[in-house]
Amino acid sequence: MINDLRNLTIDEARELCVRMGEKPFRAQQIFSWLYKGKSSVQSVGEIVSLSAAFREQLENAGWDVGVLRVLAHQISAQDGTEKYLFELEDGNAVESVLMRYEYGYTVCVSTQAGCRMGCSFCASGLNGLVRDLTAGEIVSQVIDIMRNSRIKVNHVVFMGTGEPFDNYENVSRAVKILTEPQGTGMSARSITVSTSGIVPVIRRFGDDFPQVNLAISLHAPDDEIRRDIMPVAKAYPIKELISACDAYVEKTNRRVTFEYALIRGVNDSTECMHKLAELLSGHLAHVNLIPLNEVDETGLKSSGRGRAVEFRKYLETHGVPASVRRELGSDIDGACGQLRNRMQKQDQTNM
Repeated sequence: MINDLRNLTIDEARELCVRMGEKPFRAQQIFSWLYKGKSSVQSVGEIVSLSAAFREQLENAGWDVGVLRVLAHQISAQDGTEKYLFELEDGNAVESVLMRYEYGYTVCVSTQAGCRMGCSFCASGLNGLVRDLTAGEIVSQVIDIMRNSRIKVNHVVFMGTGEPFDNYENVSRAVKILTEPQGTGMSARSITVSTSGIVPVIRRFGDDFPQVNLAISLHAPDDEIRRDIMPVAKAYPIKELISACDAYVEKTNRRVTFEYALIRGVNDSTECMHKLAELLSGHLAHVNLIPLNEVDETGLKSSGRGRAVEFRKYLETHGVPASVRRELGSDIDGACGQLRNRMQKQDQTNM
């Protein structure tokens, strides 16, 4: 397995350079070549601002650029959303999504191959957790999409396969790398990390990244329903979850986004609507309502966009800001809850 330069923070890159007898500023040169987006290098040999001797020294020590291999690339006929299936060095694979908005490009990255959370409506955890991704593998999804699609990414959301707070150390490192001014220089406010509700890490996250946005996969207004569809709720009841979110708001003065996928006959009743408004009223929060993106294996059905609009109107009438998420990439199984860690069907375009 290679030593991936994309797995290093800028401070670690400086330490590496010094250990190899080079000046610390060489780390800035390495970063500027690694993270040029659509012009980023794919091997140590391409970092031409380094001397040939230093490049050879890095290669002899096993260092290289952890570029991901594109196994498949699909483009939505509906909205131009692009989905990439990336092969990892050990043969596992993860999916990432490039979405187009009026304000620019957003990449949704995966943080694990598979997922252990077991949410009943989600494709990502159907086969359980395979392994955590390294920081370099997370960052490479952004950089390699920029290079392959020839665009500059404006926002990154940690909402792909896996539970980010179940791989917190690597997610933290990836956020630091993405926001490093010598690299992509992405604003922390342009990054959103989503969690199913691992309370202790939510509390830590507010201290570590006060400028990064927090999203909570809520999907139910009470513990009874939430435990049925999200096993994490058995460890962390809603009362503890909301308390942790309030602590995050107090530390950061940033609102929390609560994601709520509407599942027919499960969490879409009028009673659920009333309970959701009561739960979040008075909190610095925004509800992102999602007509469920259906997954064949679960048998669960969407409540439809009309019901999501009814929820939005009721929540707003009761003082809770809400919106209905645009359905992007559903025709290529690239929407929320549909990502997997496997090769898709034969209707894809291979690259």
